[in-house]
Amino acid sequence: MRDIKLVEVRSEIAAGTRGASLGIDALKIASLDKTSDFFSQFEPVHVQDANNFLFRANKFPNAKYIDGVYHVLKNVYSSIESLRLDKRFPIVLAGDHSTAAGTIMGIKAAHPDKRLGVIWIDAHADLHTPYTTPSGNMHGMPLAMCLQIDNKECQVNEPSEDTVQFWEKIKKIGGEFPKLKPEDIVFISVRDTEEPENHIIKKYNIKNFPVADVRSKGIKTIALETLDILKNCDQIYISFDVDSLDSSISVGTGTPVPDGLTVEEALKLNEELIKDKRVCCWEIVEVNPTLDSENLMAENAFDILEATTKSLVDNF
Repeated sequence: MRDIKLVEVRSEIAAGTRGASLGIDALKIASLDKTSDFFSQFEPVHVQDANNFLFRANKFPNAKYIDGVYHVLKNVYSSIESLRLDKRFPIVLAGDHSTAAGTIMGIKAAHPDKRLGVIWIDAHADLHTPYTTPSGNMHGMPLAMCLQIDNKECQVNEPSEDTVQFWEKIKKIGGEFPKLKPEDIVFISVRDTEEPENHIIKKYNIKNFPVADVRSKGIKTIALETLDILKNCDQIYISFDVDSLDSSISVGTGTPVPDGLTVEEALKLNEELIKDKRVCCWEIVEVNPTLDSENLMAENAFDILEATTKSLVDNF
């Protein structure tokens, strides 16, 4: 059996709306409603957040609360690096998606010589930078952090000197080198992007499987094609953002988008992908019960979490 460790990251500092820090507890309430013993099976690691920065005035309009985001990413990176060095399999429950950068940095730091692939199941590409972001919300930047891309070809903002200094420090967490190759990223369900992100996707030919492909080809084929694209990778990290689900389902998240996956499609997809022995970490993010009714998003997300973990255990 894989030595699974739950990693709880209650950070919402990089989101545009408040409440994602409550997502982990919403998942636990969902497990109780479903009379599941899931959370008694695994001892959790709690990563220190920086949500207290939200009570201060934001001084970084092009990368909101980047000073606090830097602290959180360092904490996540350190925790994940330690777990991977101990040969643990982290299942990360996180608030806003910016912390995925810390997870990637930690995986890479533990095994710097291993090529890392990323499967990004999300409505968004999260390839923005302080130079291109329309919102300043840093949960739209984690992949750019790990690729060490500024995308100044598409620059629309003039970030302050302090912002740039923090951005450079963030990119160097875990080492002064890119943690990923662009060709080692596969998007699934990404459908809400801005032109600067489209520029990067086109420039590096990053593969995206839209929901229409998932339905026309079927889950197993999409999983096989995804894993084949990453055939040269030694390790694979799967990050599942609940806004990859259709907006009719994903009410309880900060940035719902139409034309997404059904719960059943997301569940089967994650079940299938995690069977690959190279997968070394799986993550679920952006459950926000303050935007929900009757904890429905968390209940759906918990079903996906539990089924994916069972698939991991059963196929070891």
